[in-house]
Amino acid sequence: MPVLRWIRRNLIVIAGLLTLAYMILPNIVVMVFSFNKPNGRFNYAWQRFSLDAWKDPCGVADLCGSLSLSLQIAFWATLGATALGTAVAFALVRYRFRARGAISSLIFLPMAMPEVVMAASLLTLFLNMGAQLGFWTVLIAHIMFCLSFVVTAVKARVMSMDPRLEEAARDLYAGPVQTFVRVTLPIAAPGIAAGALLAFALSFDDFIITNFNAGSTVTFPMFVWGSAQRGTPVQINVIGTAMFIIAVSMVLVGQLIASRRKSNARS
Repeated sequence: MPVLRWIRRNLIVIAGLLTLAYMILPNIVVMVFSFNKPNGRFNYAWQRFSLDAWKDPCGVADLCGSLSLSLQIAFWATLGATALGTAVAFALVRYRFRARGAISSLIFLPMAMPEVVMAASLLTLFLNMGAQLGFWTVLIAHIMFCLSFVVTAVKARVMSMDPRLEEAARDLYAGPVQTFVRVTLPIAAPGIAAGALLAFALSFDDFIITNFNAGSTVTFPMFVWGSAQRGTPVQINVIGTAMFIIAVSMVLVGQLIASRRKSNARS
């Protein structure tokens, strides 16, 4: 039958579109309910259209404070994890030293370990050290578990680099620093940027490790979890929608820049 033949030819495309719809559907629900005006405390059933939550996104007590704290932690965790992860990735790819394989395996251990185990281990460490749980313990914990993801992204990029480009730069009397800044770093930049974006998203979104090591500090995911126990305000959907739009816009801008560079290179 023609229909069956068409399905067979386009099976991969259909499966991809269904998977994409499955992934985007929760975000669409969040966006739709950001314009809802519920009768009670719970924003789970559509009542009527309203822009009240968009006009006053900080109308709920402590919401914007927790959001600001999460953004600060994610920013500094991204900087720390990206700097350390980039250095570790270059060291693992470019240098030969004892226990290199063991260190490479240990770096990826946080990715394979359950988050609750890592959270409990970090809490035990901080308590034995006598550290005061709060902003700094959360930041240290976030840098630690984001580090593995940055190393993975940067290492893959560094391994694919052509060493002849750096050799050509040295043949043209470029020094080590000049070669790194003008040749190595621009080539590795996409991997570094990917690792940084991944670290920011993971840090901003984390709940389990943060909940164990935050003490009285309340981040945005912890605020959402706490609000869900007594009633979810519409402003949470507004913040989620804004974050989704910003992320999609960044991806589209990146794709546009990449396509323009390709077209300029061809011409």
